[in-house]
Amino acid sequence: MYMETSKNQSRGNFHSRRPNYKHYPPRNPKRGAENNDSVPKVKIMSPSQPIAMATPTTSSAIAPKNNEVLKIMALGGFEEVGRNMLLLEYQNQIIIVDIGLRFPDETMPGIDFIVPNIEYLTNNPEKKILGAFITHGHYDHLGAIPYLIDKLGYPVIYTAPLTRAIIARRQEDFPKEKKLDIRLVNPDSDENINLGPFVIQPFHVNHNIPDAFGLFVKTPVGSLILTGDFKFDLQPIGDKPADLNHIVRLADGGVDMLLIDSTNAEVPGYSMSENVIMDNLEVLFANAKGRIILATFSSLISRLQEAIIICEKLGRKVAIEGYSMKFNVEVSEKLGYLKSKKGTIIPLAEALHLPSQEVAILCTGAQGEDNATLMKVANREHKLLHIEKGDTVIFSSSIVPGNELAVQNLKDTLLKQGATVFHYKMLDIHASGHAQQEDLKLMMSLTHPKYLLPIHGHYSMRRSNANLAMDIGIPEENIAIPSNGQIVELTKAGMTLTEKFVPANYVMIDGLGVGDVGEVVLRDRNTISQDGIFVVIAVLGKNGALVSEPEIVSRGFVYMKESQDLLKEAKEKTIQIIKTSLGNVKDPRVNATYIRNNIREGLGTFLFRKTQRRPMVLPIVVES
Repeated sequence: MYMETSKNQSRGNFHSRRPNYKHYPPRNPKRGAENNDSVPKVKIMSPSQPIAMATPTTSSAIAPKNNEVLKIMALGGFEEVGRNMLLLEYQNQIIIVDIGLRFPDETMPGIDFIVPNIEYLTNNPEKKILGAFITHGHYDHLGAIPYLIDKLGYPVIYTAPLTRAIIARRQEDFPKEKKLDIRLVNPDSDENINLGPFVIQPFHVNHNIPDAFGLFVKTPVGSLILTGDFKFDLQPIGDKPADLNHIVRLADGGVDMLLIDSTNAEVPGYSMSENVIMDNLEVLFANAKGRIILATFSSLISRLQEAIIICEKLGRKVAIEGYSMKFNVEVSEKLGYLKSKKGTIIPLAEALHLPSQEVAILCTGAQGEDNATLMKVANREHKLLHIEKGDTVIFSSSIVPGNELAVQNLKDTLLKQGATVFHYKMLDIHASGHAQQEDLKLMMSLTHPKYLLPIHGHYSMRRSNANLAMDIGIPEENIAIPSNGQIVELTKAGMTLTEKFVPANYVMIDGLGVGDVGEVVLRDRNTISQDGIFVVIAVLGKNGALVSEPEIVSRGFVYMKESQDLLKEAKEKTIQIIKTSLGNVKDPRVNATYIRNNIREGLGTFLFRKTQRRPMVLPIVVES
């Protein structure tokens, strides 16, 4: 059976204590279950027309009447990790699930964030947004709110208490925006939220931040379950286990479509419990002879709680460093998600006066970010904290793709200064907040979906999730893997992966600019960053002749003092191009645009032939 745990499985061994699945509430007999001796097998009706999984096609199922079609589309979050934003639309009425951002990669110099494109909503006034559900407090699910909420018309936001506090605090950095209407949901109750044709009930899931939830959505054409970011943790820290019975009750009436997290679908086994992480951290803390500096994500409240519990057990005081981490700790304490004894958490200045073996510092910077605490400490730029021989530095997080080099350089710098460094590849001191393969199979078995839509992640992740679904009996034709912007339609007749798209391209944030940096600007920035810039200044008289020799300025292309021969040839080439251009112009008046274009093309070809590099050639032609 696919639920068996391998004996040599190295992670998540606590799951050997999982309850026997046959003890879960029985399935609705109307829906049926075959061979019910362990995990109910999934019995699924095929749609009226097969749906292609890898290649988008349009179904020829019977056309629904009266526009009874539920449209499902992602404005971000597919083919990427982050920028999550999903729309559910029925007869022009829409609910939004998450409004997230993602961080730029190395091909996007100068870009701060990337957010979803919401043209489909802003350019179609007949579309009515009924509300936005923010499933948890990570920026890849809420970070775009300040940039997009006004354009969306300030819809009501539904979320849990901790997420509300994070959203409200982030809005303080945008004082020109209106006050948000944020309403709390209770994922532990059976209360429904009625919004037009949608009936929504949140349900509690485990993630690596408290207050995460998924959604059960009932529509006129069928019921959906959206898992959000989730994993199953029977022994979480600072949270309670997901209520599997609640999920089963929601699914008992039938689930037409399961939209399921795919981020860790390529990782075998069960998700590791935070309880395992805490045990391993305690070993490191107990063996540390000097100060402990633990760096992790600022929103990883469970990890901070683990460190605080361990420090109280071992007699260490705790100092918190990093603006975002301090805020999250403060909010989490007020809401009761993080607990500490009086006097455990003290200011850093006070902690530094204590003996080294009595101090632990929790800080930001595990991703090698330039302005985060740990990087400032490593570069000796922090006002109070510097590395001392005997310090133990723990990276209690995985590395976000793209940050590998920065983190490696940071670790090397810390080691050179005398610290002992531990990270997640050395032992289990970080657990992902996303379900691994066995947890994904469990969610599918609990919900018994007719159709499956893998969400969140690159294509390979979502394809792996689809393969898992087929392993437990969901037919391939009942699974769709859409692209960003591609519309999936659900009717009473079946599911269709259409060939219709809405805009879902990147919208880039650069400083205060939203969307004013496009592909052309990025291409120019990349050209300059790779091959530099070559500026030519030519002053022409009224008769078109050169007033003086052209001036050349090179930045990032060649070192001018050591390239005098090349610069001399470039000047001669520029003079030749100008004379040739003037000879080809029938109009006696100087055509500066024509001359600039010729210099750009001719000089660019010349420089490539000489150097095999393509700097940005910027001609400036001045008429005196």
